Amino acid sequence: MPSRPERRPAREGWVEGALGLAALTAALAVAAILGFLLYFSLPLFEQGQWTKLLTWHWRPQQGQFGILAMLAGSLCLGLSSLALAFPLGVGVVCCAHGLGPGWLSRLMMPLVRFLAGVPTVVYGFAAVFLLVPLVRDGLGEGSGVCWLSAMLVLALLTLPTVALLVDAQFAALEPRLHLAAAALGLTRAQELRYLILPLSGRGLGAAATLGFGRAVGDTLVPLMLSGNAPQPPLSLFDSLRTLTAHIALVLATDSGSLVYGSLFASGLILFALACLVHLALAWLRASGQGVARSRS
Repeated sequence: MPSRPERRPAREGWVEGALGLAALTAALAVAAILGFLLYFSLPLFEQGQWTKLLTWHWRPQQGQFGILAMLAGSLCLGLSSLALAFPLGVGVVCCAHGLGPGWLSRLMMPLVRFLAGVPTVVYGFAAVFLLVPLVRDGLGEGSGVCWLSAMLVLALLTLPTVALLVDAQFAALEPRLHLAAAALGLTRAQELRYLILPLSGRGLGAAATLGFGRAVGDTLVPLMLSGNAPQPPLSLFDSLRTLTAHIALVLATDSGSLVYGSLFASGLILFALACLVHLALAWLRASGQGVARSRS
């Protein structure tokens, strides 16, 4: 007689239901945030004030409310921090996976995990008293609260995000490639260079994408260290203002002014950047699955 199908334990059903509820709650929260931003941004569209925000000058006393300088500040600071953090993060992971001495390799990833748990305000507070005077007095340029100071600290904040994702990718590949590398007589450095790194493209892309999202979404470091001047930065020693710092600075403004409306325009732009980050991750995931199917 054919055996009756086994009934799934009730516990599994509860777990699946809880996970589904959590996913639905997260989706509703994101939809609520988008709806909130769109609702409070409607007056900007209805009154034709949106174009006033898409300019380069922020001078509220003169009726100029442009936020493009803040957008440029966010992109410049985020991309420059990622450009510094990404190669450092990959280097740290390569050191932890055999390129460095044994004692240093064992120390690297626990140190990275510790850095990931330090509150952002601690980095900013320490940098105000340690890094800013060093930039001001050591380099002799400006006040020390500038693009360079914010970039260095934000790169340190972004490094754990990059390193932990790259480490996870390396850990997934190493068991499958180690025997092949040993059979070919490759050294550990050659294995990393010719096998693991070329096959980690999707993981490296995900690390760079999430690292950029981490950098462009930070508020405290730009607020404390970038100088908050609403101008397009032309030098590493120039002050800049990011969209996140702009929201924090003008949050207490009168709710009927265009200054207050710029908060929701900034929020919409940041929401769009977050969506682009997630779309990039989805594309990387889809491309990786396509490559896996073609190889099988």
